[in-house]
Amino acid sequence: MASFETITALAKAKKPFLFVISFDKKEIFAQELDKLHNIFYKVGTLQNFEDITPNTSYTLVKSPIEFSIYQKAIDRVKEEIQKGNTYLLNLTFATPLQTPLSLEEIFYRAKAPFKLYFDNRFICFSPERFIQIQNNTLSTYPMKGTIDANIPCAQEKILSNPKEMAEHTMMVDLMRNDLSRVCKHVRVERFRYIDTIQAGSKELLQVSSEIVGDLEVHWHERLGEILDRLLPAGSISGTPKKKTLELINAIEDYDRGFYSGIFGIFDGTNLDSSVMIRFVEQQNDTLLYKSGGGITLDSNALSEYQEMMDKIYFPF
Repeated sequence: MASFETITALAKAKKPFLFVISFDKKEIFAQELDKLHNIFYKVGTLQNFEDITPNTSYTLVKSPIEFSIYQKAIDRVKEEIQKGNTYLLNLTFATPLQTPLSLEEIFYRAKAPFKLYFDNRFICFSPERFIQIQNNTLSTYPMKGTIDANIPCAQEKILSNPKEMAEHTMMVDLMRNDLSRVCKHVRVERFRYIDTIQAGSKELLQVSSEIVGDLEVHWHERLGEILDRLLPAGSISGTPKKKTLELINAIEDYDRGFYSGIFGIFDGTNLDSSVMIRFVEQQNDTLLYKSGGGITLDSNALSEYQEMMDKIYFPF
């Protein structure tokens, strides 16, 4: 495995490379693009595989945790919120899947702006960019808030929902604070705009914001430090970040691993990256789909449980 120092060294040498960083930052992969083996990526317009349009007939059977277990976890999160230990915590679980498709087959069929197949260990097909650096400007696009697009007046409902507004505002404040650790002149360019995401047979509306900051000209000479200080991503951890991460480790019943970490490409000049959500992992003979959502004091357990289930899909 590599390190943040490896990332800095490759960026300083202006070598195009792929980086993959786990949620807890304990596992880091960094490799020059021309030396990758059995690893395929799509990051924006960059990809190292040919698109395939195979037969999309398949089955997908989910075996989620019982709602009673989820309810207990939500109750624990709310207890910690009432104690003032967290205000927003992204709670996630792993759901076993049954499907005739292999990881590689799922990867090739999936449609997403960011995709990664990592050596038969896991895949992700993420709609969420983490950070992008162009012309010495760093931009981030936190996603927080999802609703079924087929619900009548769905856009109006999610944008006017007080719980969703509070959750998204806390996330934007967290990301502004994170960016201020590595950038100057941090500002919100767009607040709570809507993207439409195809989630299998469903359409989802996803609420995002755009936050930007200015970097010095030679930012690539400290790229490892920049990533280290920004991670884990606020959209899949919570706020305040340090205490919330401790609570995640105590409340969640599994190891996130690379799920909700990040991956990206430094092309020698610019950088683009994604949060690793919509994530399927191979564990022995079982496929696990890891998903979740942000919990606040106003969260409804049944609604959050349904959102976690809605995020388990193949975007074919």
